[in-house]
Amino acid sequence: MAFTAFHDQRMIADGPLSEVARAVEALAGRTPSGVLVFDDATGQPVDLDFRSGADAAVAAHEGRSAEPASESPRSGPGRPKLGVVAREVTLLPRHWAWLSAQRGGASAALRRLVEEAQRAGAPADRARMAQQALHRVLTALAGDLPGYEEALRALYARQDDRFDALVGVWPADIVAYVSHLAEAERLARAS
Repeated sequence: MAFTAFHDQRMIADGPLSEVARAVEALAGRTPSGVLVFDDATGQPVDLDFRSGADAAVAAHEGRSAEPASESPRSGPGRPKLGVVAREVTLLPRHWAWLSAQRGGASAALRRLVEEAQRAGAPADRARMAQQALHRVLTALAGDLPGYEEALRALYARQDDRFDALVGVWPADIVAYVSHLAEAERLARAS
């Protein structure tokens, strides 16, 4: 996974989260203000708590402890080694009846249906997610810049040349990052 950090309108670092976090800490110390870290795949801002250092911030973000685990993970019912997670699904009685009659039962039928839907919608889903990622980054980094709203309109209208012209006047680091994400969105849209 790739991440990118900005301080004001300048890119600090990009790459794996551990490297980006160390660069942010080196620049701003343990209380960085005005720093935005983005997940390049989703465009989501990443909230890192640097009070205990960059490594601890990354570990906390990834849901693990910075210290090695001393006890084995708790094992419960189900098939945890396969990553099976039990959740509640609400369906009408006729849906349950149909699922129960399928080969392998309701759970197997639902897994097959989800897999088929994922395969069928994958290209459109990738394009939509790339467009949403670009929108999130545009809003966070360029929401106050001239031409922001027009750039969003051009993004959703798929007017690539107009989009490039509108964002091309922004600060160089923002242009480079937004152009990188726009290229990913265009590739996803073309597939």
